[in-house]
Amino acid sequence: MGCELGKLGLVQRGGESGKREGDLPEPPAPAPPDPRLPLTAKQKYSIMASWKGISRAMEPTGVYMFVKLFEEHQELLSLFEKFKELKTKEQQTSSMELAEHATQVMSTLDEGIKGLDNLDFFFEYLAQVGATHYRIPGFHKEYFWRIEKPFLEAVKVTLGDRYTDNVDAIYQTTIKFIIRTLIEGYEKEEKRVKEEGAAGGKDKEA
Repeated sequence: MGCELGKLGLVQRGGESGKREGDLPEPPAPAPPDPRLPLTAKQKYSIMASWKGISRAMEPTGVYMFVKLFEEHQELLSLFEKFKELKTKEQQTSSMELAEHATQVMSTLDEGIKGLDNLDFFFEYLAQVGATHYRIPGFHKEYFWRIEKPFLEAVKVTLGDRYTDNVDAIYQTTIKFIIRTLIEGYEKEEKRVKEEGAAGGKDKEA
């Protein structure tokens, strides 16, 4: 009798698997992360969630980032025709031209971080941005790395208490990934221009 009652209990619970009629099917397993991405699926979710806080404060975050950049690398000011005369922190903070450029740069980073969901777009977009910097007089690819620390400091200020050690580690990995991709785009453009120049020289000789 005890065995029969046991079987009855299993039937009422929907069998040994614990499933009942009408239960929803198991959701499909998430797609494996793209091997080109240096983040786990959880880390990617974390940065995209926290980035929403940044995207609501693009301009102040970008201005803070550039003020920090010029504090550490004042020589880079000469690259910016519109605001290269802004020598003090106060002048830079209140400059509409700097705010406009800072917002453009933050928009590029915004596209890059949103592109973590589609790495084909991520690589293509940032490579194009890197290529355009090859055409900026006086710009060297090493300059991309100089934005890393100011970017992290600006994100930390904007996110406040939400900027935990774990979030910091994810942002460090992500900004390095973005900068490396920008540099790859710069180098491809550099190579293309030099090859075109070499080919043009041969045509002239011929």
